[in-house]
Amino acid sequence: MLLRRLGLTDVRSYDHATLEFAPGVTVLIGPNAQGKTNLLEAINRAATGGSHRVASDAPLVRLGAEVGAIRAELETDASRRRTLELEVGSGRRTRTRVDGQDVRRAAEALGVLRVVLFAPEDVAIVRGDPGERRRFLDDLLSQRRPAYAAARAEYDRALRQRNQLLKQARGLSPRARSAASSTLEVWTEQLVTYGTQVVAARVAAVRALAAPTDRAYRDLADRPEAIGLAYRCSAGPLPDDGGAVPAPAEVAAALRGALLEVEDDERARGMTLVGPHRDDLDLTIGALPARGYASHGEVWSLALALKLASYEVLAEVGDRPIVLLDDVFAELDTTRRQRLAAACARFDQVLVTAAVEEDVPLTGARVEVTVEDGVSRLRPRPAGEAGAA
Repeated sequence: MLLRRLGLTDVRSYDHATLEFAPGVTVLIGPNAQGKTNLLEAINRAATGGSHRVASDAPLVRLGAEVGAIRAELETDASRRRTLELEVGSGRRTRTRVDGQDVRRAAEALGVLRVVLFAPEDVAIVRGDPGERRRFLDDLLSQRRPAYAAARAEYDRALRQRNQLLKQARGLSPRARSAASSTLEVWTEQLVTYGTQVVAARVAAVRALAAPTDRAYRDLADRPEAIGLAYRCSAGPLPDDGGAVPAPAEVAAALRGALLEVEDDERARGMTLVGPHRDDLDLTIGALPARGYASHGEVWSLALALKLASYEVLAEVGDRPIVLLDDVFAELDTTRRQRLAAACARFDQVLVTAAVEEDVPLTGARVEVTVEDGVSRLRPRPAGEAGAA
């Protein structure tokens, strides 16, 4: 897949901006706080349905504007031209168009534009809490199979309803609490149905990621330690039949059994204690957990290896994704920079941000990003033109 053109209107620091891209490498160059990351954020927002920097769309809209617009023109691996358009704003539903047609739900646009983004924030996949690792898996799966996003949304809805009932039940009389049990059972069944889909998909993703993550880490870090990935289910260990993904019936049985065991605790605490919202991805380097034991360089290498492995997992199904690298080379030593550059050679399109051009050992187009009168401006540099002193 190739991103041919990106258009922004009132997005972050851009009032109106259009940038055309060629295959291969494009490096966005400029001092910090000029708007380089804002471009990658807009591309990622269009592709994944969310920003890697903030939880809502409100900060994406330029100060003083009510709505921001993102338009991406794409070319698929089969040379088909497509468009993806989003209108985002604070307190309003995102309007999304695919190939000029409105889509009913934003999730229907997932997978049209496919990206793998690595940014400094992604070290949280290794160092952060379990929610960061769950989000990593969910973002990957939503692009790989858009139906996953629908299953996850249904699970979240069932979880909200079930938690609300559990909280309300604490204040009810015994008779009223008993009457509410039938409604709780309905949402428990919904939780198990969609939770089974989420868990099975995540387990499959983890097993698909394991080997390419190990290879990518060894290539980047040049270290002998093996990388381990294991999905930790809050319902307990899942059946492992020679590495195959557990059957849905087995996952459902595990969830039902675990929910039954914690039933009294859930009623006392007013919250759901078992399900994919409480699962984790265990990462190990050699025999040690990566979280809490890995050095700064190991954390960066492992987080980057996970993203490089994501490229392979996405490319197995559908179009090959675009790779976005946000200020990555500045954080790597010379050896890791060269190794990452070698990895980039196999990608169809790579967009890179850098404050210092010399940090990026990649050949390709350059675009200078500056701020003029409070607005970001883009200046593509003609081939062969030297950078500013």
